[in-house]
Amino acid sequence: MSNSDRSRSANESAPLGKAEDIPAALRDGNKTPSNRVTSTTVSALPLGGIALGVGLFLVGITAFNLVTTSRDRSTPIPIASPNVDPTTTPATAPSSPQNNTDNVLNHLPYTEAPTAELVSIGGGYRLRKPAAAKFQAMVAAARSSGVNITTISAFRSVEDQKRLFFGVGAARGQQPTKRAEVSAPPKYSEHHTGYAIDVGDAAVSATNLNQNFETTPAYQWLKANAATYSFELSFPKDNIQKVSYEPWHWRFVGDINSLETFYKAHNLQGK
Repeated sequence: MSNSDRSRSANESAPLGKAEDIPAALRDGNKTPSNRVTSTTVSALPLGGIALGVGLFLVGITAFNLVTTSRDRSTPIPIASPNVDPTTTPATAPSSPQNNTDNVLNHLPYTEAPTAELVSIGGGYRLRKPAAAKFQAMVAAARSSGVNITTISAFRSVEDQKRLFFGVGAARGQQPTKRAEVSAPPKYSEHHTGYAIDVGDAAVSATNLNQNFETTPAYQWLKANAATYSFELSFPKDNIQKVSYEPWHWRFVGDINSLETFYKAHNLQGK
């Protein structure tokens, strides 16, 4: 066998693929420019890698378009005023003057009842006519049940209240803030209205104007029956005016004038 035949026989017996894995251009001794990819090189890349690369490229383009479109269509961000802190809640509107009516030491203002509207309930005490009629009926009903309700105070003028507040307060060495816990300043007492009354129990007079009055038969009867005669306790425990508890102090609310007198005063205080 000639040399050429041996060479040809060797080439034919070489394993398939080894020689063919080398690009023809390199076998010929030529160098492919670095910026050029030959068809043989491309064909050698795995098909899965090509698909993945194309997919990532398309995903990137789509995401960019979505972000750009969203930004263009979004509502512009408002620019906050330099004097407003956008992280805080706006303050509520201030109360109207109607909710800030005058009061003195937690007592509300009341107008003095006209003398012509006052009538006697006995013992030198007076109330407005509607209140007087109901109070006398209430006392009579209690008496028929064996309970003797007595009158300690009823209508008081502004002058009367001056003596009680300033005169008695000075005699007892009480500061106005302390005195106001048990007696209203002049012009701020419910007794000016002719609808308020202080009562006691004739059988237990030691409890007069004392919180122990709540233990008497008179108080227990009033608690159960006063509403029938349109009377209510003015200063119960924990009352909204923060005035000391007064189980002996009751007021008439049995007509529109008396109702407005007391409840408009409370409404004006925002109560």
